[in-house]
Amino acid sequence: MTELRQGTEGRINDRIGTELLLDTGTMRVWLLRLGPGETIAPHRHDRPYFWTVTTDGEGRSRFDDGRDLLVTYKSGDTGHFPDLNVETRFVHDLTNTGNTELVFVTVEFNPDEEKPS
Repeated sequence: MTELRQGTEGRINDRIGTELLLDTGTMRVWLLRLGPGETIAPHRHDRPYFWTVTTDGEGRSRFDDGRDLLVTYKSGDTGHFPDLNVETRFVHDLTNTGNTELVFVTVEFNPDEEKPS
């Protein structure tokens, strides 16, 4: 299996989904839909966020630190990364290795933006 190379593309790409549903300045809500065999390009996570998968499926993520993870997802599975910032960020891609569409909703928070009064 090929290791994800930590290139400029992933470090500058902050598109963590296939569709941006909402951007309030303090948070962004993304939809990620991957058909069987589809891959979302390498992208960075440098803000606190959580994801929830809405379908059962299988995926493979390759990370800039060399990790290569195969995951079986169940609808409702959720991951939370509360402490990400530019120093603790990571880059990865995601490939749908299953036979059905893989769908996630991801919410990322922008701690640098002030909350509206």
